[in-house]
Amino acid sequence: MVDPSSLVPPTQLSEGERLQKVLARIGLGSRRVCEDLIRARRITVNGEVPVLGRRIDPSVDEVELDGVPLPVLPGLVHYLLNKPTGVVSTVEDTHGRPTVTSLVPSDPRVFPVGRLDMDSEGLLILTNDGRLTHRLTHPSFGVPKEYLVEVEGEPSAGDVRRLRDGIDLDDGPTAPARVAVVAPTLLRIVIHEGRNRQVRRMCEAVGHPVLRLVRTRIGPLTDPTLAPGSWRPLTIDEVRALAAAAIPADDPASTPE
Repeated sequence: MVDPSSLVPPTQLSEGERLQKVLARIGLGSRRVCEDLIRARRITVNGEVPVLGRRIDPSVDEVELDGVPLPVLPGLVHYLLNKPTGVVSTVEDTHGRPTVTSLVPSDPRVFPVGRLDMDSEGLLILTNDGRLTHRLTHPSFGVPKEYLVEVEGEPSAGDVRRLRDGIDLDDGPTAPARVAVVAPTLLRIVIHEGRNRQVRRMCEAVGHPVLRLVRTRIGPLTDPTLAPGSWRPLTIDEVRALAAAAIPADDPASTPE
């Protein structure tokens, strides 16, 4: 029987890091488990199914598991922060206000994925993973974000319907949103866009300015046990789930739940 590795170009066997070693390093499982994933043809490298023994350059090659990108570049970190009010979602602030990056380790340097305004609170991802950041923030992807919103007054059924159907803002109409009334002055709103202060502007447009806004979910990611100002690293399964949640906005699966 012909050894499958003999069919692989020599450069794929002699240069770079063994694929199963890379997969084990990022936490997918033991070396043996990772070898089984390769044998099962669930792993691709640059869109092609590799054979066992393949070597890769993590800084160049794109590796996927079941079609979902994997964070194979060495040194990547992914933090989940529960941002408190009074903290700005920037790396530095010229006005001397506290920043989200001051709440997480300073090395390696990380950046917030998207933003929450200073008066808002809740979940925020910080990472040095540029590929994941692109998937979570680019307009071509629709990652749902959920908010608990306390508003002035009691929104009527018509107000809620307007929020669900889309609101005409100064930068254009919003996409349909999922809106539920939790209590007379408390709404749960899920949006798939990332415009500046979007939820606040939507609520103000229907006559109910926001008193408090808390982001409770990013894609599949939630953590009600994380205290304000606290952070934790994401697991590899959570990172994969976030990447999988980034579905092109024109995909039927990306319509509001």
